[in-house]
Amino acid sequence: MKFLTILILCLLLLQCGVKTKAVDNTPYATKIDTITYFDNVRSRPIPVAIYQPNNPKLANGVPIIFSHGYGENRGTDYIDAYNYLVEFLASKGYFVVSVQHELKTDELLAMTGKLNETRMPNWERGVQNILFALNKIKENHPQLNYKKLVLIGHSNGGDMTVLFGHKYPHLVDKMIAMDNRRMKLPLTSQPKIYTLRSNDYPADEGVLPTDVEKSKYKMTVDFTNINHSSMDNDATAEEREYLTQKILQYLKD
Repeated sequence: MKFLTILILCLLLLQCGVKTKAVDNTPYATKIDTITYFDNVRSRPIPVAIYQPNNPKLANGVPIIFSHGYGENRGTDYIDAYNYLVEFLASKGYFVVSVQHELKTDELLAMTGKLNETRMPNWERGVQNILFALNKIKENHPQLNYKKLVLIGHSNGGDMTVLFGHKYPHLVDKMIAMDNRRMKLPLTSQPKIYTLRSNDYPADEGVLPTDVEKSKYKMTVDFTNINHSSMDNDATAEEREYLTQKILQYLKD
């Protein structure tokens, strides 16, 4: 009997690499898997949270990779900073992958100098995190429609997302930048570009397209009454409703 108990405990330990839980005490019934990938080339762990609808019949096969804003290297932003948004999207059938871009051992984000230069190493690292996570998801979930891949990012994560769009436009169908402020939006019709802007912090000069460029490339730029720092879980109920419905509109466009 003692041997059997030990054997059961060992089997449980072997299965704890992926942690799954159903989230039914939120407004949206979703399933969350947390897993940490490891990039051997960079010797870097990449924690991700995967959000799906509890009911598999609701799944639409469209993958979304979400990148959080700067969290001062707390290391938990991928699972606790944007729940209202990623759980909502999963409840609508999307396969949402939230990537943790900051580890506690990372250098802090540059706050001085020309930020579009001093922050570039951070954004480059984020691009590689997104690419690595995407390749692992493709390997583990080949049933998804990667021709419809969507990238969403807020603030510093928005700058990472935009840089990814510059480097790998052929991999992305739609890109939604939530108030990125430093990295210039690519002037392209592929991927399709959407951006939500805050009411308190302007983007750096040249980041947003001109009216002529918006028309030429069919880019969507929506200005909101929401503060930059309130696009995460700090958003009010009214702000959450606006942001989730606006992003859902982009996804269905």
